[in-house]
Amino acid sequence: MLYNANPSEVLSDDERQTCEVWTRVMGYHRPVSEFNKGKKVEHAERKCFVERFANEQPLIGMAAE
Repeated sequence: MLYNANPSEVLSDDERQTCEVWTRVMGYHRPVSEFNKGKKVEHAERKCFVERFANEQPLIGMAAE
């Protein structure tokens, strides 16, 4: 559900601003809209990095205390 501070104001699709997604590629930032077909497919297949908690599991090869 979208939050609207003033429910009497509703924007039409023509009044809305497009959200442009940028990502870091090879050390610099580029808008995803400028990617070629292959890079767009790569971007869609990316997995998000989720940092685990430090004491969740010991790292492989490290002894648990």
